[in-house]
Amino acid sequence: MADGSKIEVLITKDWPETLVERIRAVSPRLNVRVAPVKKAEDLPADALAQCEVFYTDMHFPQPDAMPSLRWLQLHWAGIEYALEYPLLTKADLAVTTMSGAAMGQLAEFALAMMLALGHRLPALVENQTAADWPVDRLKRYVPQELRGSTVGIIGYGSIGRELARLLQPFDVTVLAAKRDVMHPEDRGYTPPGLGDPEGNLFRRLYPVEARGSMIKECDFVVVTVPLTPQTRGLIGKREFELMKPNAYLIDISRGGVVDEAALVDALTTKKIAGAALDVFATEPLPKNHVFWKLPNMLVTPHIAISSVHYDRLAAELFMVNLERYLSGLPLYNQFDFDKGY
Repeated sequence: MADGSKIEVLITKDWPETLVERIRAVSPRLNVRVAPVKKAEDLPADALAQCEVFYTDMHFPQPDAMPSLRWLQLHWAGIEYALEYPLLTKADLAVTTMSGAAMGQLAEFALAMMLALGHRLPALVENQTAADWPVDRLKRYVPQELRGSTVGIIGYGSIGRELARLLQPFDVTVLAAKRDVMHPEDRGYTPPGLGDPEGNLFRRLYPVEARGSMIKECDFVVVTVPLTPQTRGLIGKREFELMKPNAYLIDISRGGVVDEAALVDALTTKKIAGAALDVFATEPLPKNHVFWKLPNMLVTPHIAISSVHYDRLAAELFMVNLERYLSGLPLYNQFDFDKGY
């Protein structure tokens, strides 16, 4: 990048001009073009041919249409949906994700689900619908309080680390499981003031293979791993049998990580107290799925990532990576095709 030549940047998101101007202001070397389209075939051929840096969510031209492309920045943290496209296998292409951009709202969502389940919100909503004032209400709705509980986080990436930070005022014992326990620190992108960059907020860190030992200690188990061949079905019958009968599962990872049939069995036989899922193997969740009717289940339609701030947060991460690209530094969140994330 030291030659000072212009770098052609193509963005397919329909971002407001104020946000685009912030991106342009990163460096006079950037020639930023915005082309919001409905399909990849509608992208301008000349822009594709000159593009060195491509920011998109769902548009993937053929590799030969982008001969100058060196870096592909995707708009989401989970990119399994994009792996089938030939563009991602272009030689010498850096592919980066948005891991860390949505950590704040996802961690808040997980915390909200923990409080809702622990304080019996599904049963209380059902009670309100029936306009009932139970005589035994103080006994019937005794909560599983978050304060003083043990929370296990499976997948100690940006989301898990931010959840650990949010839990600190509750005097919670945080246990965590991650793939590489030899590196508890976070080497990825972390917005200032968020997360657990140094890996100081858990009491113990387990390898994912030892998740059973962790799970049996927990009052709440939160799943935040990416979906890979190694994590598909990661939480199943064995894990539910190890959980406490008064424990809750919260899944904000990807559909397929939790064995849904095993979860149905665990909920209906009261092996666990309840669950909250935002992701499912089939989406939209079919109307006749048993999850909709389970009284100890909270179902949300894959909205944990939703935020009015997401585009700004994504653009800010992109700007950080643009500065690193211009300086010849390693980019944050480079996708590892061997690991699957």
